[in-house]
Amino acid sequence: MARSSVSSVRILLIHQNFPGQFRHLAHAWSQRPDCEVIGLGRETAPGMPGVRWYKYRLHRKPREVQHPYLRQMEDAVLHGQAVARALQALRRRGFVPDVVIAHPGWGETLYLREVFPDARLIHLCEWYYGAPGGDVGFDPEFPATEDDHARMRTWNALHALNLTHCDAGVSPTAWQRSRHPAVFQPTIQVIHEGIQTDLLGPDPSAAFTTPSGTVLKAGDPVITYVARNLEPYRGFHRFMRALEMVQRRHRNCHAIIVGGDEVSYGKPPPDAPNWREKMLQEVRLDPARTHFTGKLLHAAYCKVLQVSAVHVYLTYPFVLSWSLLEAMASGCLVIGSRTEPVEEVMRDGENGVLVDFFDTEALVERVCWGLEKPDSYVGICDTACGAKLRYGAGEGVLGYGLLVDI
Repeated sequence: MARSSVSSVRILLIHQNFPGQFRHLAHAWSQRPDCEVIGLGRETAPGMPGVRWYKYRLHRKPREVQHPYLRQMEDAVLHGQAVARALQALRRRGFVPDVVIAHPGWGETLYLREVFPDARLIHLCEWYYGAPGGDVGFDPEFPATEDDHARMRTWNALHALNLTHCDAGVSPTAWQRSRHPAVFQPTIQVIHEGIQTDLLGPDPSAAFTTPSGTVLKAGDPVITYVARNLEPYRGFHRFMRALEMVQRRHRNCHAIIVGGDEVSYGKPPPDAPNWREKMLQEVRLDPARTHFTGKLLHAAYCKVLQVSAVHVYLTYPFVLSWSLLEAMASGCLVIGSRTEPVEEVMRDGENGVLVDFFDTEALVERVCWGLEKPDSYVGICDTACGAKLRYGAGEGVLGYGLLVDI
C-alpha cells in the first residue's frame, strides 16, 4: 500500500456503519487525484463501491454483570480497542493517514492517537446527550426518569473525552452544535454533510408501485412519511393518529410510509414487537390506502418523494434527518414539527409549513389543506426546491479545504 507517484493527502474515514454520513465525502474525494481515501467500518457495515475499506470486529460483547450505566462505556472501549487493532494492521501495510475523519459516537477513536499520533483528527459532533431542552423528557408520553438522566450523564463521559482529543469538530446544524458544552463549541464548525441534489427534484411523470401493487403518480393525493425506523423520536405515533383522522376526512388519499421496524433512538414498545404494530393496534386505518414499504433503495425512495402531495416530517428536538432536506429539494409540500432542528431550515409559509409537534388537529388541518388545495402551496414548494443548493454537496459538506485549514 505504498504512496502513488502523485503527491496526495491520505484520508481515513471511520464510521461504525461505513460510509454512514461520509458517503458523499468518500465519493467526492475518491474522484480526486490528490486524495487517497480509505474507509473503516464494523463488519456489519454496508461499505460502498469505488472506495477501498476495511472491517473491524469486536472480540466480545459488554458483560451483562457490568453496571447498567457503564455498559455503553464498556462497549465504547471494545469498539476503540477493535479499531486500534485495525489501525495497527493498516500501519503495517504502510498506510499512515494525514487526516482522520470519524464519527466517534461508539468509541472508535478512543485509542487512535496511540497508533497515529501525528494525524489530524476531525470528529463529527452529531449529538451531546442530556442538555436541557433536547430530546430527553420532551414527550410527556415517555417521561424521563432520574435513572435515565444519570445514565446519560455517565455516557457523556465518552463524548466529552472525544472532544478533548480531536483537532476540530463538525456539527451538521447549528442546533446540534448548540447541544455541546459551551467550552467546546468554539472548536466545532457547522457544516452539513450534504445531500445528493442531482438525484432529487420534481418529476411530473413520476410513479411509485406500492408493495400491494397500487400505482401512485405525481398529482395523486399522496401523503408521505419517511424515517430510518418508525418510532416516537420521529413523531411516528403522532403521525399515525393524525393519519386516521385524515383518512376519515379525505376518502381518496393514500399514505406511503417508509422506514424499518428497528429502534434507532429511544426504546421499543413494552407491549408490541415494534412501533408499527403498536400504533396499528391503536388506530384504525384503511389498509387499501396505507402502504408500508419498509426500507427502500435510494432510487425508489426518490420516487416516493416525487409522487408526494404532502410530506410530513416530525421530530423531537434532536438530530436533523437528511430526509427533510431531500423532501424540500424534491419540491414536496413539507409539513414539519415546530421544533428547533426543523425551524433552522424551514420557515412557516415560505418554504414549508410548521405545526406544533403535539397538535394533532393542526397537523390534520394542514395535511387536508395540502391535499384539497394544491394550487395554494405551489409557491412554498418552489421556494423550498429552488433553495436546494444551499444544502447540496457543492456547498453543504465537509470540504477538502478543511483539511488544510487545521
